[in-house]
Amino acid sequence: MASMDDRKKAFENKFAHDEELKFRAMARRNKMLGLWAAEKLGKTGEAAEAYAKEVINSDFEEAGDHDVFRKVRKDFDDAGVDQSDHQIRRTMDELLDQAIEQVRKS
Repeated sequence: MASMDDRKKAFENKFAHDEELKFRAMARRNKMLGLWAAEKLGKTGEAAEAYAKEVINSDFEEAGDHDVFRKVRKDFDDAGVDQSDHQIRRTMDELLDQAIEQVRKS
């Protein structure tokens, strides 16, 4: 019986660890996305960092990354930045791949 409890505990620990890594990778991706979008919006320095934080915080509105996409899309539309939905989504995917690698290495 103890071995089943040990196994259960190991699975729970692995799940918690995997979820933490996923959360960290998504937050890192969102920051990189925010900095990328800030550049397209003409923001630099502290304004770019502040915008990246806005993008990170937008991810807490709903499950998934639709909220992040909507924020960037709306901000681009409001500022007249010419980026297609496909370009934004592709950048999100590319940055997620980079973020996962960075989190794995840290």
